[in-house]
Amino acid sequence: MTQRQWFKLHGWCSLPIWILFCFICITGTIAVFSHELTWLFNENARAVNPEGLPAQPVSELVATVKDQFPTANVTTVMAFEPYIINAVIFSTENIPTGIAYVNQYTGEIQEVNQGITFINFMRSLHSWLLFPWQDGYSVGYYLVSAMSFVMIGALVTGLVIYKRFWRAYSQPKIRTEQGKKTLLTDLHKHGGAWSIWFLIVMSLTGLWYFTQQVLWHADIDIEEHAPLVEVSDIPLGEKAQPPVSFEDALLIAERRFPDIRPSFIMMPEHNRDMFKIVGGGDFIFYDQYSYRLDINPWNGEVARAVSPDNMNTLQTIQHIVDPLHYGTIGGIWTKIIWFIFGLILSAMSITGFMIWGSRTMKAAKAKRTPLQESLQNEGAN
Repeated sequence: MTQRQWFKLHGWCSLPIWILFCFICITGTIAVFSHELTWLFNENARAVNPEGLPAQPVSELVATVKDQFPTANVTTVMAFEPYIINAVIFSTENIPTGIAYVNQYTGEIQEVNQGITFINFMRSLHSWLLFPWQDGYSVGYYLVSAMSFVMIGALVTGLVIYKRFWRAYSQPKIRTEQGKKTLLTDLHKHGGAWSIWFLIVMSLTGLWYFTQQVLWHADIDIEEHAPLVEVSDIPLGEKAQPPVSFEDALLIAERRFPDIRPSFIMMPEHNRDMFKIVGGGDFIFYDQYSYRLDINPWNGEVARAVSPDNMNTLQTIQHIVDPLHYGTIGGIWTKIIWFIFGLILSAMSITGFMIWGSRTMKAAKAKRTPLQESLQNEGAN
């Protein structure tokens, strides 16, 4: 292929859908800092701890919610970074779905949110464009994850066009006085060269999200469903209560995995359901859901325990992709790096479109001029 053909292919890798691609890049860049933005703009979401108190056990936070809402049915508890409150999800007769923002240090309920949170909104908008889910799949999820193919194509063709890309490292040059076209081209080339590693990470993680969607759509479970309590374990009696409390379940989980940091806890929804305790640990490349325990509330047995040590290949990939995609591996510092390169990637889609638009208009103008001259000549005759 000639250089001109590679250039056309590079353009077709992204230009036909550049608005969607640009939108996904921008929402993903914002989503990287969704927790920090929540902290910044919602003071009720801040876990302020001026007296340096230790974090209270999750069971006490649940008890606080039940004290304030005696009829509350607590279903889920979520924990985030130390500077963000814990979220206790519950329902009452008057509150179908409430999220209590509980300060884990003071035990104070700082807000009860009955709508969608900014964190969930940004992650959902970026991941599946808020398209509805149906029969295990979302058209939006396919659209977003399919961008990985576009990104791979743009990366490969870009490297073919810009053969000496390493000059952007050794001899960076942004020409600001040679016109708009030259400036845009320099910015696009240098942004691409410096973002090669980021493009590879986003392409590969996006490819996994696409694969994951196909598996979901085909009803192939990457992680098995939680087991049910055997009927024989449940004592007879309409009002039988499980002897294992929520606090007991947490202690059992900590005995099994001493380094577990619970991040998502679900209570049993019916007599045969179990406590589901999910959290992160000392494995830095794994997400905050890499530990999973299902605990029988009737006898305290651990029915299932999953950790990075006993995951299969697909489960391992699933739990290391999110930290790579959102840059949470090293906390706030890696988030900053991911945010900066997210901005560069967003800007590249815009400069790429502007370069393409400029060339297209120029070509159209060059074709139109002979035609106009011909018409003028005919008019003169």
